[in-house]
Amino acid sequence: MVIDMKLLYPNYEDSIVNIACSIERYFNIEYKHKTIKDIDNILDKKKPKNVVVILYDGMGYNLINRILEDNSFLRKHLIRAISSVSPSTTTAATTSIRSGLTPMEHGWLGWDLYFKKENKIVTMFTNKYKDTDKDANTYHLGHKYYPYIEIVDKIKENNYAKNILPFGERPYFDLNDMLDRIYYECKKDNKKYLYAYYSNPDSIMHEYGTDSEESIKMFKIINDKTEELYNKIDKDTIIIITADHGHLNNEGILLDNYPEFKNILDKDIWIEGRFCSFSTNNKDKFRELFNKYFSKDFKLYTKEEIIESKIFGIGEEHPLFRDSLGDFIAVGITNKYFRYSDKSVNLKSMHAGITEDEMLVPLIILSKE
Repeated sequence: MVIDMKLLYPNYEDSIVNIACSIERYFNIEYKHKTIKDIDNILDKKKPKNVVVILYDGMGYNLINRILEDNSFLRKHLIRAISSVSPSTTTAATTSIRSGLTPMEHGWLGWDLYFKKENKIVTMFTNKYKDTDKDANTYHLGHKYYPYIEIVDKIKENNYAKNILPFGERPYFDLNDMLDRIYYECKKDNKKYLYAYYSNPDSIMHEYGTDSEESIKMFKIINDKTEELYNKIDKDTIIIITADHGHLNNEGILLDNYPEFKNILDKDIWIEGRFCSFSTNNKDKFRELFNKYFSKDFKLYTKEEIIESKIFGIGEEHPLFRDSLGDFIAVGITNKYFRYSDKSVNLKSMHAGITEDEMLVPLIILSKE
């Protein structure tokens, strides 16, 4: 069965990249892309001491409207939808909001990336070989080949700025701890920027699906806990809430079940299951078999076509960007995703494609008069 879904390509003039650029603008830092007027206007008007961005992983615009009641706190403060980046996935999107760069500029395209200089496919955040627990090298390949400067570090040159994260130096313990840390940081006297990241509802939706009781409960917890934070902050604080991407219940396509197709691949697949890069020893045969089996569920691009499409972004192309692409890239347009083998992830809900459920994220602004 083919599922007909609304498709949406990224808009790099009204996206999470542009949230970052509005933050840079407010703190008098050079920014590379357009800013978001909804954010600029309130920052210019209120000139807050505290600017906070909270990113709830996977909390897509359509899901908020589907799951939360009309009078829920987050929906009452929802300004509108904006665009994620492409691929609509955590690796690409959180790097964009932390750097103010598009995926084409920073190079962190997806969960797994092909490093041409090392001839390795590596999970970007963990530095492990794809679908294994084995370290890819003694150094972190992503940081070596695709370094970038965070907005937090730029702001630190003249003001106070801090990441509040569940990993790295002094990680927080849970949602309550994250929100408490935001509150106590905001009580300090200095002008500041805080970026906070929470891994749900994404983690729960991957395991249980978007419409599960567990996922619905998590949306409501996030809504209620965020409202508690809002009730404590003063009028000198602006909180901007968004997500890196949305989510979509899905079905996996195991390539072991298509041996004729898999045999013409010359390595494992990479980037994401719903935004999938292929390298092949027979391009004509690849196209023929792909169209035979998968064309109803994926839009197929050649390397040249995907670059020309600007789907990865606008701006100054990273020097290694093209090296990380395969001969073909397939972009999810229904609810399917590719699994190379039984070792590949097998999840109930996914993202990275170009359906509206994946591409639209919320712009929520919390401010007190």
